[in-house]
Amino acid sequence: MSTLKLHNHVSFEALPARLARASASSHARALALSTWLLKRKRDGRFLAAVDTRGQMQRLAPMRASEVLALEKFAKQIQAAGRSTGHTLPLAGLEQRLRMLGLSSEDYAHRTGLHLIAEPATLDFAGWDRYQRPLWLTRDTARAWHQMGVAARRDDVHLEAVSGYRGHDYQLRIFERKLGRGQPVEDILRVNAAPGYSEHHSGRALDISSLGEPAAEESFERTDAFQWLSTHAPTFGFRLSYPRNNPHGIVYEPWHWYYIG
Repeated sequence: MSTLKLHNHVSFEALPARLARASASSHARALALSTWLLKRKRDGRFLAAVDTRGQMQRLAPMRASEVLALEKFAKQIQAAGRSTGHTLPLAGLEQRLRMLGLSSEDYAHRTGLHLIAEPATLDFAGWDRYQRPLWLTRDTARAWHQMGVAARRDDVHLEAVSGYRGHDYQLRIFERKLGRGQPVEDILRVNAAPGYSEHHSGRALDISSLGEPAAEESFERTDAFQWLSTHAPTFGFRLSYPRNNPHGIVYEPWHWYYIG
């Protein structure tokens, strides 16, 4: 299994520089000399690169308070033996929900969904369908790898569409859909509110197969879904949102959660 990790902060993410692609020529040299790339979670913008000595080079304009917070975070990820078992505080959750006209108490009561904290670290589990790094908890990454090997032995190809998504990423999904004119209640039938998505845990995977569109109900008619229905529990995965589930979320044959 890979030892590459994503280090998580309430406001930032640090990913291995070797997995990043320079978006501008001015960034290419910084990445080549760097160990970590630091990204702002709220808008996904890369802010700084950190070299092997822990020195930080800015890649974008930042507020003074943001620079101080990033420097502290950079020192944390450079420290040897940083624990991988912690989760982050649920900071800013109510503010995110208010932006969508929701409250945590009401939403949790009517859906039965629970708040999910983000892991402090996640393991690199390969690449998803869109050639983005796939981040999962260590146990989930191991089980996903083992399940994929077993499926290929049966001539079935499982393809990851997405894994870990943070609270801010989830909010950006809502903002994009609201920008296209979709009402919040319609979005909530497909996407859990920020703070409540199983993807926050690093233990959930959206799965598809070659030639099959992502996140479509038609996935249930594929050999991959039939294989998962039979074998996924052996590897610790369960289908989270079957038909007529109590959470008010549409049937999602593609969404599987690792329970161990």
